[in-house]
Amino acid sequence: MAVIKPFRGMRYDTSKAGEISKLCCPPYDIISEKQRLEYINENEYNIIRLELPKDGENPYQSAADILNMWREKGILIHEDKPAIYIYEEEFNAYSERKSIKGIIARVKLEEFSKGIILPHEFTLSKAKEDRFNLMKATNCNFSQIYALYMEEKHLTLKTIDECSQCVPNLEFTDSDDVTHRLWIVTDEEIIKKLVDDFAHRRLYIADGHHRYETALNYRNYCRENGISKEGDAQDYQMIYLVDMDHPGLVVFPTHRLVRDLPDFDKNKMLDLCEKYFEITAFNGTENMESELAKRYDKGEKAFGFYCGNGEWYLLVLKDIDVMSQFLPNLCTASQRLDVSVLHTLILENIFGIDKENMANQVNLTYTKFFDEAVSLVDSGEFQCSFVLNPTRVSEIRDVAAAGEKMPQKSTYFYPKMITGMVMNDLGV
Repeated sequence: MAVIKPFRGMRYDTSKAGEISKLCCPPYDIISEKQRLEYINENEYNIIRLELPKDGENPYQSAADILNMWREKGILIHEDKPAIYIYEEEFNAYSERKSIKGIIARVKLEEFSKGIILPHEFTLSKAKEDRFNLMKATNCNFSQIYALYMEEKHLTLKTIDECSQCVPNLEFTDSDDVTHRLWIVTDEEIIKKLVDDFAHRRLYIADGHHRYETALNYRNYCRENGISKEGDAQDYQMIYLVDMDHPGLVVFPTHRLVRDLPDFDKNKMLDLCEKYFEITAFNGTENMESELAKRYDKGEKAFGFYCGNGEWYLLVLKDIDVMSQFLPNLCTASQRLDVSVLHTLILENIFGIDKENMANQVNLTYTKFFDEAVSLVDSGEFQCSFVLNPTRVSEIRDVAAAGEKMPQKSTYFYPKMITGMVMNDLGV
């Protein structure tokens, strides 16, 4: 099953590079150009210059040149001994202060068909091409994939907690009030215990599908071109591993916004929805999330259909068994996802937005922010929006275990991992 191992992580020498808080950044795919420049202006050694290169005619080669320069200057250094890294994020969610903690290790890459490492969402080719070009140029991955594992007795989590009672090696709080902590574990006995713990486990990718598929492609590219052989570092990827039952695990919903439909008619849409949904009209959005939460707690499939100016409708599915008629070739877990119900019964069946349209975001776009799902309709930029409840972690597990994938943007694990505390140099 899953093979994990320690590695000599590449990290900043903060005595030369500056404060760690000014060297790290959020995931590259949620950073605007304005933010990218702000990070660089704050500290020229910010990891964004490697993770999201934009300089020169060939940005990927520029990233490689910068990486080599920083290593030569001692800005980036490697751990003296192989290590596994404990990473914790403390954050606010649902009016509570929460914490999530796991380990960062190298994990052996496996094709999805082997059933050892399982995906849960479809991916887009453009993002994979970008990450592949960056890996070819740098032979590194600078940010972690996020994966979950199952363990009934939670013994690994107990070991992780025991090893992180001391002062962390790195700690800072970012602008979103997320506190990041990193402990470096080099004790060989503890590392062996952690490695052995995973010998009989499957892993479920939570976040980073593009990067995982890119790592597989890069491994194959290196073997085909004589850059590496089986067992070399290119066979491994840096992954953050978290207990699926961790009390701090938070999944936010990703809401849908609809635009540019030529024959959009909310009344016609509601009439067609009556066949499958109980419909309740509301005026004012202040209770939308709480109304949806009530249905979520009951296990019902419900959406907020927002039309603008405070007008919205609660749609509650009458009979979940109807999904087996529309998606007979999918497992029960896939059929019963909230996003499957919304996409199949409304977006495809009523609005005519097919899967290719969704993938290319022709008439559909996404937001994790409830306020945006409302304000962008009020502004007239979008015709309507659908506010969702979050996908349950158990649903993610069941869909992945069945060898199936959810629609894109089915989940939003919060908080995102910070980039820059530790990196994976495949040349070491």
